[in-house]
Amino acid sequence: MVGVARDLAPSVGSGAELYTVIGHAPRALDRNIAVVGRVVDGIEWLSSLPRGTGELGFYAKPAERSPIVSARLASDLAAATRPHFQYRATANPRFTAWIAGRENRTPPFFTVPAGGADICNALPPVRRTPG
Repeated sequence: MVGVARDLAPSVGSGAELYTVIGHAPRALDRNIAVVGRVVDGIEWLSSLPRGTGELGFYAKPAERSPIVSARLASDLAAATRPHFQYRATANPRFTAWIAGRENRTPPFFTVPAGGADICNALPPVRRTPG
């Protein structure tokens, strides 16, 4: 997911600084960050960036940061060069069952149902449209 960086007050994120959690997202982030998007392609490029020297890999010094040099919306690309993706349709019983399975894992290992899932644990699969 892509989140908006902020200080302590939830209303101070301007959108000028965005971040992605490239490891497992801790449950403490649930309902505490503003999610503005999802990385569906190219996470390997983000994962290869060097970690910062601060706690949790944050960049403690401005020189450690890797700026985004450019960004484009796919709708701004020529139709022939746009990436195309397939995703799971959500308006059907199979999707409802899939979400229920993510919310409440079944025994024998999972003995106490969670009763819900955060958005990072219920991401429907997305893939590039083949050839």
